[in-house]
Amino acid sequence: MSSSTLPSHPTVLVFDDEDDLREVMCRMLQRRGFTTLSAGAVEDAVSVCKEHEGEIHVLLADLGMPDAIGVGVAREAVAVRPDLRVLYVSGLPKETAVERGLLDDDATVVQKPFTTDSLIEAVKHAFEV
Repeated sequence: MSSSTLPSHPTVLVFDDEDDLREVMCRMLQRRGFTTLSAGAVEDAVSVCKEHEGEIHVLLADLGMPDAIGVGVAREAVAVRPDLRVLYVSGLPKETAVERGLLDDDATVVQKPFTTDSLIEAVKHAFEV
């Protein structure tokens, strides 16, 4: 995807099977001016991608160790919305996920635990790539 500027109200689809963490990430983003959509199951995330009438700029997906469920969600979501930018949230270091073949080296990972600032910076960075 070519480099672009941050939209005035970017929309982020937050995918995490942990309700509390998903809710916290949505609140962090909303407080900084982002519009959020939320999904806790693979089917829900794909449905949101298919049915949401507006743009979805970023998918923030929990890597979901050990089965890397977020990677599968990302593949399906990008198949529906090819311009979608993808970020992963993981407690596993990126280097380890890459070594295990779960992620490509160019994937962006927000390391748990994270602050609001580090989450927002990662989302903003997705628009620069």
